[in-house]
Amino acid sequence: MSDSKKGTVVLAYSGGLDTSCILLWLMEQGYEVICFTADVGQGDDMEEARDKAIKLGAKKTFVEDMQREFVTEFVWPAIQANALYEDRYQMGTAFARPCIARRLAQIARQEGAQFISHGATGKGNDQIRFELTVYALYPDAKIIAPWRMPEFFNRFHGRRDLFEYAKLKGIPLPVTVDKPWSMDANIMHVSYEAGVLEDPMHPAPKDIYKMTTDPMDAPQEPEEIEVEFKNGVAVCVTNLADKTVKKDALELFIYLNEVGGRHGVGRIDIVENRFIGMKSRGIYETPAGYILLQAHLDIETFTMDKELRKIKQGLSIRFSEQVYHGFWFAPECDFTRTCIANSQSAVTGTVRLALYRGQVYVRARRSPLSLYNQELVSMDVVGGYDPSDAEGFIRINALRLKEYYRLRTAQSILDKSS
Repeated sequence: MSDSKKGTVVLAYSGGLDTSCILLWLMEQGYEVICFTADVGQGDDMEEARDKAIKLGAKKTFVEDMQREFVTEFVWPAIQANALYEDRYQMGTAFARPCIARRLAQIARQEGAQFISHGATGKGNDQIRFELTVYALYPDAKIIAPWRMPEFFNRFHGRRDLFEYAKLKGIPLPVTVDKPWSMDANIMHVSYEAGVLEDPMHPAPKDIYKMTTDPMDAPQEPEEIEVEFKNGVAVCVTNLADKTVKKDALELFIYLNEVGGRHGVGRIDIVENRFIGMKSRGIYETPAGYILLQAHLDIETFTMDKELRKIKQGLSIRFSEQVYHGFWFAPECDFTRTCIANSQSAVTGTVRLALYRGQVYVRARRSPLSLYNQELVSMDVVGGYDPSDAEGFIRINALRLKEYYRLRTAQSILDKSS
């Protein structure tokens, strides 16, 4: 280990194989290392991670429970937006990264650290998400990304080399080198990629899933719940069978993960386009997020003006791309978040859902701010609407179509005669 210290680096430390090896490698390079471990609901033993970092030689450790912050400041805006990347992915990892990286930058400033390091690979999205957040909030910081540095990746070609290094250095190893995929978890989702999953024709092993029951093995009877929203945010969940009620944001989300997981809700297997330019296969479990997405879509349509919602849908697509690409703290993302939040002022009401074998079925809804007029829409009541008005409406809308085809037909005749 070098005797001359190069400075202090704050490392985003999970306690796993990669970041434990990076911790020792940074110390070998002559850095003093402060470790930051964020609990965003991944289910790891946080105190074990703290003890491990100290034993390996970290100068200082920060271990913080960020679950509530993650849900209220990042997951709730995701639900308000109906955020989906490429129409399917709810982006549990993409929403967690700015939450973690924001605190990483704050600690680096607080401790006077010149450097920030992470264990994200050089091919993935997370390196971008971490670093764009850091540069936005701590512009003077310098990034140490070992998996992009030849002196690191030429020494460690993969997991097996890290494993051997860990054994040599006495790093505790609770996993085996032959783990056939990589996994990332938080309270919003679990993601799986790499290894055997890199073959898009290789079905996911049945034992891969951690949050959800196989829908084929789920209960044979549906379970009905009601989700209440205020301004587009879930404020209460009620189980109609056992009368369980959850109103606290964190408890509500944990409960929906539990009940959704029991019914196999929220699984997807997709190929997506990484920001860096390659396609990758990912398998995701997002039980609570998927339940809330379906409920929110329903109450939003029930309460929001049609033309406003068209604009909001366009903003949602932009917002999803901004989040996936790591621009949470960019001005354009702040703008879209603000606009989406403003659109939710009337998205208030309750949706009744049935959870059954991997699916979420909307059963009913009610709202004091609904734009639904039962009398107006009824086939049995006139309700202040004159059906003959539709004739003029149709004629006006048909004018454009009639002119288009008249002129195109004339052009076609000219082309044939020339």
